[in-house]
Amino acid sequence: MGEFKLRIRRDGGGGGGWSEREVDEVEAAPAPAPSPAPSAAAPAAAASDEVDVPAPLLGNFYAAPRPGEPPFVAVGDKVGPDTTIGIIEVMKLMNPIRAGVAGTITALLAENGTAVEEGQALIRVKVDG
Repeated sequence: MGEFKLRIRRDGGGGGGWSEREVDEVEAAPAPAPSPAPSAAAPAAAASDEVDVPAPLLGNFYAAPRPGEPPFVAVGDKVGPDTTIGIIEVMKLMNPIRAGVAGTITALLAENGTAVEEGQALIRVKVDG
């Protein structure tokens, strides 16, 4: 590293002026290792006749249209490809999320009001047929 000089001046003192002295090279303290993010229990893998409906974008997932209202869907509900299963808020814009498949909901995988990643499973559907 290059040479480092530090000048300190005291105001209000009667004399003095500038003082110079050399400072030894100092190494930065090592940064603590980041703690791993708390991970929710990973859902069990989908059966062969089930599909997970993924979040199409990153944001906050809401299972109901407004706080205090019933959720869009529940376990056991029949859904079609155009059924709204929730909304994802991105920068105050609410984006409806569609099931994209026809079948019966077997699991709700994302909690209401939580942040979700793009591709994260939101619900699991047992496919008709």
